[in-house]
Amino acid sequence: AIDWMKTHLGRSEGTDGSTQPFFLYLPLTSPHYPVCPLPEFHGKGDCGGYGEFVIETDHHVGRVLNFLEKSGLDENTMIVYTSDNGPEKSWVQRIEEFDHDSSSIYQGGKRDIYEGGHRVPFFVRWPGGIEAPGRKCDALVGQVDLLATLAEIVGAELPDNAGEDSQSFAEVLFDESSTHERLPLINHGSNGRFAVTEGSWKLIMPHGKF
Repeated sequence: AIDWMKTHLGRSEGTDGSTQPFFLYLPLTSPHYPVCPLPEFHGKGDCGGYGEFVIETDHHVGRVLNFLEKSGLDENTMIVYTSDNGPEKSWVQRIEEFDHDSSSIYQGGKRDIYEGGHRVPFFVRWPGGIEAPGRKCDALVGQVDLLATLAEIVGAELPDNAGEDSQSFAEVLFDESSTHERLPLINHGSNGRFAVTEGSWKLIMPHGKF
């Protein structure tokens, strides 16, 4: 990722000397299985190999952030940091072995229809664009909303048949007093169950033997 950004910087300067916009999608394989932290991270955590892998993940994210800062890009670069799902089944073993619950107070984990499977970290960093950075927003958003949000920020118009379920939360970034209210969000589990979340309420219907 860093090598690609270096190449981009070397070839994409505008006529006024400014750097042209770029988009980088960096899907890290960690801390997904197989859990295989590099040797220099062995023994650095208190939660076995998984904890070491998380620490290594943090290290590499830091490398990207450092590059952006040294290149003078961090102020006007939006970074979205999130995960695709809740913790793998091994989260139960980590409770027993290390007294660490990766799902925190939430029920379930990966593949579940419950909050432990769908409520994930979601950070947006954009020093030059976010009003009053450092805030926490408790409004409901889904990762599908990134499409409409980024389209609004860059002034792109989405066709009617693109991202029909995507709803922009750009107002939250630009307006500190914004009260974002999303339409009901639909999630599903690997066993075919669906859930509908509206505000602080979540509807899960019976399914099969459940």
